[in-house]
Amino acid sequence: MESITTTLNHKVIIIGSGMAGLRAAVELAGSTDVAVISKVFPTRSHSGAAQGGITAALGNEEEDNPEWHMFDTVKGSDYLGDQDAIEIMVNDAPRAIIELEHMGVPFSRNSEGKIGQRAFGGHTRDYGKAPVKRACYASDRTGRVILDTLFEQCVKRGVKFYSEFQVIDLLFHEGRCYGAILLELSTGKFYKIYANSILLATGGFGKVYKTTSNCFSNTGEVVSIIFQNGLPLMDMEFVQFHPTGIRKHGILISEAARGEGGILRNGKGERFMERYAPVIKDLAPRDIISRSILREVQEGRGINEQDYVHLDLTHLDRDIIEDKLWEITSFARLYGGADPVKEPVPVQPTCHYMMGGIPTDCDGHVISDSKGTYVPGLFAAGECACVSVHGANRLGCNSLLDLVVFGRRAGKSIRTWLKEDSDLIDVNIESDVLSKIDELLSSTGKEKLSLIRQDLQQIMMDNCSVFREESGLIKAKEKIQELKERYSHAGIIGKDKIFNMEIMEAVECEHLLNLADITVESALYRKESRGAHYREDYPERDDKNYLSHTLAFKDGRNIRIETKPVKVTKFEPKVRSY
Repeated sequence: MESITTTLNHKVIIIGSGMAGLRAAVELAGSTDVAVISKVFPTRSHSGAAQGGITAALGNEEEDNPEWHMFDTVKGSDYLGDQDAIEIMVNDAPRAIIELEHMGVPFSRNSEGKIGQRAFGGHTRDYGKAPVKRACYASDRTGRVILDTLFEQCVKRGVKFYSEFQVIDLLFHEGRCYGAILLELSTGKFYKIYANSILLATGGFGKVYKTTSNCFSNTGEVVSIIFQNGLPLMDMEFVQFHPTGIRKHGILISEAARGEGGILRNGKGERFMERYAPVIKDLAPRDIISRSILREVQEGRGINEQDYVHLDLTHLDRDIIEDKLWEITSFARLYGGADPVKEPVPVQPTCHYMMGGIPTDCDGHVISDSKGTYVPGLFAAGECACVSVHGANRLGCNSLLDLVVFGRRAGKSIRTWLKEDSDLIDVNIESDVLSKIDELLSSTGKEKLSLIRQDLQQIMMDNCSVFREESGLIKAKEKIQELKERYSHAGIIGKDKIFNMEIMEAVECEHLLNLADITVESALYRKESRGAHYREDYPERDDKNYLSHTLAFKDGRNIRIETKPVKVTKFEPKVRSY
């Protein structure tokens, strides 16, 4: 039987070392004892994969203001984003950018020496009249340089890191989370870690799909653990597919390519987005472009009548492609087999971002019900959280803004919480997770974890991706239950504890199955089309019945869906047109 021999204690633990977690750590460092737990080395966190930029109405290139940014975000969310949270985010954006610059982020510059800004999908001036340059960028490595800078700031300020530690359970007692159980990958040892306050910042779970831009570590186990402990998950039906993943690989060709002038073309060479978004064309929101690509494919206008289209950059100056888009260019050459300077790049939609997750308020407090009740001492920020600033569809470059704005706010909120709850933790909470791992290690296991995971990913691609309908969703739910049964007969072949990635895979697989189940159940409930959730059997948006957030609760072996109102302040819902 596996056992825990070491117990750790900190005032604050942050689970996840992406941009939200590190920004919160920077905010807290120096004022309290803070530790960051990370499945990977911090600078390998998925935030570093963000290429195109981070939005703020700086007006460095052309006229802009935060209210236009708010309008675009609300409209882009298909009016499901909470407008109080969106207003906080867009108003704080200019300050957040300047703060990052002062920390050392090397943003690209325009001819006046100001932070450079480029156009991005769904961002407009004057309430939708024309595209606007709002995305602050560092070439096409924006996420990488911000992540590296925040990590440097954490090291400078003495933040404690537990790198390559996997969280396998959270320790709840009487409605409060006191800590976690960790697996140290390098030794195979298990630890308990307790804290006065805990921030969840573990990112998304794109690996529930076969084709995704997400890294291998984005498996969402902490989100699933939250659900298993009786707390709700919000808006889980909304999964964003980025329109321009490299065909077959899903590796992202950033929206920055279209922001610099790239054009999508079908098998006839047509600029087809003129049919779907006549005003802003290739800079339409991601949900609209993803559906448009697949419509072109369905109607026989894919490249060579196959399942992809072309992203054409060949009309751009070579300097733009190889300077401003050099990383994208290298990806296209290496994985897409195309040189963007000379030929178009084959692209197709790829799972990119989860709009849903752990419900929080604007200060990062995890919410336990539709009334807004706090879970004491528990916070969440970033993609694993749902505040909800993205609603049914996230606009490009708003993700990084979400991370730094609400990561900082969560850090400030934790500092306030610690003033009210400063007593040392004195609990000893047990968990059954080690016995589950022991069973897997001792099982002969006729089922292979890798095959279960592959089958799950294909089921989700086939039945719960860009296009959905009831029969496919029901089929997916039935297949997921079959996979859960197969999982119960799986085992871990390798028995060595040191860097036994099978143990990690076993933990991930269980939670991916749970997250897929919740996603499908939430999609079945929402009998309308809104943002990234497109039901072919219910193709219209239905504000009368579904202008509300979904909350998925564990109800025995079943999933119960409740709702809560969307917060509407300045912008009443209208038909989206671009």
